[in-house]
Amino acid sequence: MKLIERKQYLDKMINVIGTPDIKVLTGVRRSGKSKLLETFKAYVQKSIPDANIIHINFNLSKYDNLKEYKTLNEYIENNYIEGKDNFVLIDEIQMCTGFELCINNLHATETYDIYITGSNAFLLSSDLATLFTGRTFEIKVYPFSFAEYMHYFELTDKYTAFDNYMLEGGMSGSYLYKEQEDKYDYIETVFDTLILRDIRQRYNIKNPALMDRISQFLMDNVSNLTSARSITDTLTSNKDKINHKTVGNYLNYLCNAFAFYKFRRYDIKGKKYLASNDKYYLGDHAFRYAKLGTKNLDSGRVIENIVAMELLRRGYEVYVGVLYKKEIDFVALKRSEKIYIQVSDNITLPETFSREVDPLLKIKDAYPKMIIARTRNPEYQYEGIKIVDVADWLLDK
Repeated sequence: MKLIERKQYLDKMINVIGTPDIKVLTGVRRSGKSKLLETFKAYVQKSIPDANIIHINFNLSKYDNLKEYKTLNEYIENNYIEGKDNFVLIDEIQMCTGFELCINNLHATETYDIYITGSNAFLLSSDLATLFTGRTFEIKVYPFSFAEYMHYFELTDKYTAFDNYMLEGGMSGSYLYKEQEDKYDYIETVFDTLILRDIRQRYNIKNPALMDRISQFLMDNVSNLTSARSITDTLTSNKDKINHKTVGNYLNYLCNAFAFYKFRRYDIKGKKYLASNDKYYLGDHAFRYAKLGTKNLDSGRVIENIVAMELLRRGYEVYVGVLYKKEIDFVALKRSEKIYIQVSDNITLPETFSREVDPLLKIKDAYPKMIIARTRNPEYQYEGIKIVDVADWLLDK
């Protein structure tokens, strides 16, 4: 498979070399964590002459004898070299029983620089502080961005490339297949494995078919306000015997596995978070097409999903804004920075443009406001609001 340097993530790993943190790569299944670890290993080999790298990939059968924490710990300690910079790189750490005991022991010796990846459902952001007694540094890995997609295929026509990216998504393993249906078969298999194996095994799910129906409901309602109760009401009308607490748990499991991301609502005027009706976006928008088909492309929702994930890639904390019963698609926060964003497929019709711009005009503070749409035109301003093409915005760092 062709590899490209994922500089955004590699730089994060390089910048924490030598820190006492346990570095943990998290992200949805097949998002490239293993390849990133290999790229980092190559960098260390090239850049640090005194490096001793102890690399274990539990996907390979030759490491089967290390799938118990005592034998793993013994193997690593036996391969330690005094006087060198000892790096420990472990892929799919959850395949080792009691792995946290080994990692905590290695960390306590203060002699190893530790980097680990794990299956999304077994190495959760919320579990890191509980699993590891030392400080962890999480590196969140996402499927390919549009910029990475263009780089991978060496494309120059950004507008045509974006149309293709909307259909193909960022699961780079699918890029090896020539036919679109084969690509979707791959993506569907990844998603089904994530639910049927990872989540089911992690949480002992008794009804995987129900989990699948909930995930399909979320896919069909990307960018719609959703709650556990509304999903329960819909599925109950279809004669599924469930309650909203079960649905709420399943929603959390899907988000824990990075299949979906939950965006809470924020009252801009009242400056408070709203308790009910969140929005859910897919970890990669192509999951929707792979599972539900492309008969109803619904480009507006897919573009909104792409923008949502790009904001997360760029390190923003993102909310859905509410102002005077009007909705702002995204309020993106990063330290002292705040951006209000509306997303649309096509704003050429006056009524559509008015619908997108009016809520932004009602916001009276001085923070930047923008509309991201498929304009295929250079950026321009309307009453202080930036109007930018989605492909241009995705490529603008």
